[in-house]
Amino acid sequence: MTQKTAGIHHITSFVRDPQGNVDFYAGVLGLRLVKKTINFDAPEVYHLYFGNQIGSPGTAVTFFPAPGSRVGKVGGGQVGYTVYAVPAGTLSFWESRLAKFGVPTERSSRFGETFLRFKDPDGLQLEIVEREEGPKSEWSFGGVPADKAIKGFGGALLYSIAPDKTMNVLRHVLGLEPIAEEDGLVRFRAAGDIGNVIDINAQPVPWGAGGAGTVHHIAWRAKDDEDHERWRELVARSGLQPTPIVDRQYFHAVYFREQGGILFEIATDTPGFDVDEPFESLGEKLMLPEWYEKHRELIERNLLPIEVRSLEGERK
Repeated sequence: MTQKTAGIHHITSFVRDPQGNVDFYAGVLGLRLVKKTINFDAPEVYHLYFGNQIGSPGTAVTFFPAPGSRVGKVGGGQVGYTVYAVPAGTLSFWESRLAKFGVPTERSSRFGETFLRFKDPDGLQLEIVEREEGPKSEWSFGGVPADKAIKGFGGALLYSIAPDKTMNVLRHVLGLEPIAEEDGLVRFRAAGDIGNVIDINAQPVPWGAGGAGTVHHIAWRAKDDEDHERWRELVARSGLQPTPIVDRQYFHAVYFREQGGILFEIATDTPGFDVDEPFESLGEKLMLPEWYEKHRELIERNLLPIEVRSLEGERK
């Protein structure tokens, strides 16, 4: 059977200010902070996860906020734009909402769709697009009602230094289907109904540089651990040198850098973010893997305090 990913599992980026990150993605965009933990490879840095009511695969955007970190440059070898899907008929709501909070926007179009382009406080390039497909979010917060809330990912616009090689991986390893080509871009579609539309440049994009305001990696979905093993074997057979399987508590992960320079991950849909705290209180407590629990006091002392807060009424 041909392996086909359902689409994006999560996208992880570098930012600077933890509270500013929470204010923008929860306070402005209305996403739920579903997990507050640390970068398992750098415990002095938060790892914050935002998504729909439970951070379902295809909705989880995650961040490593490191105050004082260097500023990156968006370019080849990265996700150029992270695309969020909203219900049909709500783009004007989002245009007005972003304007209310002083976020400049512009409308652009590709493949017959209208996108609202803007940047977060660190310069991450974002887009919002209306989509009929995909389940609606059940989360409502800070002036964003559930019927207008971000559903999750619409997809991503990839910047590759070797697009032919990246497109080969998208098609022949991940199982995406090329469906259109227009104005120097090629569009692919994954098997799922959210996080499933990937656009990529047809000509090489010069290298970017990692740092705040850039995407660290994009993760693709595997159904479960058995499926994940098959994915790792396929990646290895394709000559892409996957890492060993890594336990990230809320999913298992395999990483590899494709030849267009973009760091790819394949992550399991299971077990999910409610594996270590109840649904009602997701994201409220700093959650640590057991091997870091003995260092909790030191870790918490070194992290800046953050809170999820409504920004309604603060900016008119």
